[in-house]
Amino acid sequence: MSETIKGNNRDVDVKATVSRLFVLELNAGRIHSMNPDGSDRKTIVTDCRLPDGIAVDVDAGHIYWTNMGVPSLNDGSIERADIDGTNRKTIVAQGETHTPKQIILDKRDGKLYWCDREGMRVMRCNRDGSQLETLVETGHSDTDRHDQRRWCVGLAIDEKYERIYWTQKGPDDAGLGRILRANLNIPAGQAAATRADIEVFFDDLPEPIDLELDVHSRVLYWTDRGDPPRGNTVNRASIDDKPAEPEILISHLMEGIGIALNVANDRMFVTDLAGSIYSARLDGSDKQNVLYAQGNLTGIAYAEIPQEQ
Repeated sequence: MSETIKGNNRDVDVKATVSRLFVLELNAGRIHSMNPDGSDRKTIVTDCRLPDGIAVDVDAGHIYWTNMGVPSLNDGSIERADIDGTNRKTIVAQGETHTPKQIILDKRDGKLYWCDREGMRVMRCNRDGSQLETLVETGHSDTDRHDQRRWCVGLAIDEKYERIYWTQKGPDDAGLGRILRANLNIPAGQAAATRADIEVFFDDLPEPIDLELDVHSRVLYWTDRGDPPRGNTVNRASIDDKPAEPEILISHLMEGIGIALNVANDRMFVTDLAGSIYSARLDGSDKQNVLYAQGNLTGIAYAEIPQEQ
């Protein structure tokens, strides 16, 4: 139901919402919706092709997710459905993106942004899949594609300064992972493969994967699936006053992948490939195992969904 709040000579209709997590199960090709404590779990989409990243558009009533497909075949795609999983539609066809990973929605410009791993790109398009663009290209040839240092995986947007952050995870357990950043748009006269505004935010990381930005506190969070002690962790760092080393918040994950923030309630949610969902405060304390042994879990998103009247 909704509540009417009166003030300043106008009435404001505040609709009740329900908190939901949306979680991707890689191996089974499924999308699940559940309460933040793991209860009321529902499978809302099946037959996905190695789903990895998910974003929720509450206003439009949609979810968007990436399908990695078969990495050697260049047959990745992006799909959209209603929040309950109905009205499924492909918006970026197979092959228009190689191996899409984490995906995010920038509501200001109505754009979807994602990283393309073997495509070695950061890409974006409109919410209907039109105006497909490459913003960053770290390589192009088959030789480049075999260099995992070029693989783009997770991303986040700094709306205040219009910058994009992304991860390049590097080879397994090599300690060559990086987080980079650049202006949101390609500088005039430059190209995705040659833009000169890219800078390294952190380097020599184990294997950084997905990113989430707390836009209010200006703090970047990320998962890392590399070797302990710095890998299999959740980390954070201020983007305005960058520390010498990131702060490790959570450790002992089994290849951490997805991360989602509920800043208002001081919670984060994390998935790993062993099939666990963890919940913790934003400082890493009060860690709870919400679910475990749930297949190979990748992307996760948190959203406040308006309740039906």
